[in-house]
Amino acid sequence: MLRLNNIEVMYLNVILVLKGVSMEVPEGKVFTLLGANGAGKTTTLKAISGLLYTEEGEVTDGSIEFEGVRIDRKGPQEIVKMGIVQVMEGRRMFEHLTIEEDLRVGAYIRSDGAIKKDFEMVYSYFPRLKELRHRTTGYLSGGERQMLIMGRALMARPKIMLLDEPSMGLSPVMVKEIFSIIQRINSEEKTSILLVEQNAKAALNIAEYGYVMENGRVVMDGPAEKLRGNEDIKEFYLGLSKVGQRRSYREVKHYKRRKRWLA
Repeated sequence: MLRLNNIEVMYLNVILVLKGVSMEVPEGKVFTLLGANGAGKTTTLKAISGLLYTEEGEVTDGSIEFEGVRIDRKGPQEIVKMGIVQVMEGRRMFEHLTIEEDLRVGAYIRSDGAIKKDFEMVYSYFPRLKELRHRTTGYLSGGERQMLIMGRALMARPKIMLLDEPSMGLSPVMVKEIFSIIQRINSEEKTSILLVEQNAKAALNIAEYGYVMENGRVVMDGPAEKLRGNEDIKEFYLGLSKVGQRRSYREVKHYKRRKRWLA
């Protein structure tokens, strides 16, 4: 469904951020992309969604394909119309609008008559939004804001959702609720999910497969169950060795670099 073929990304024609990244997300699956701050996770999502262009970034090598069509030279609006929606980190909203008005913005590319029905679909996942639908979004809590931006993405009827750090700043109870809803969306709407997370445990509990990034490269990938039990993954996310020294994933003794080429 979605395939990244050995892509490189550069900002301002100078700063090389992604260095030969290859990955794929099959139809109807939840895949996760893990890594520390600065690993290149958000840049990867923006390369897929076309939002790199708003930040003077560019895919300078390799290619990105969605349903067999190359998209790395398309603009964000074209990519959204194809069915790819990014839910950005930071929970950006139109703070002067009501919840229902903000949700309607998510359907701006659509011309069908099912928008009213989709409001009810969104409210079935996020009953709290229905209770507050006439409230101005600027007064929402962090958890309510996360619900809103995910609901707004659903209003576009995406084939694949790119979720960027949905757990950031939320309480453990709210994180559990949000991840449960992500699972439901995937199961009930058949929406593919590419989930970017620093909360590796939560992400690997709902994903089928994971990729680990460091310094703009994919350094490990595998089934979620295998990654969950990997001691090196745990050490990588703790960021400290047993003697208290910060370590790079490349220094972990079980890590073996595998060259990743175009399929």
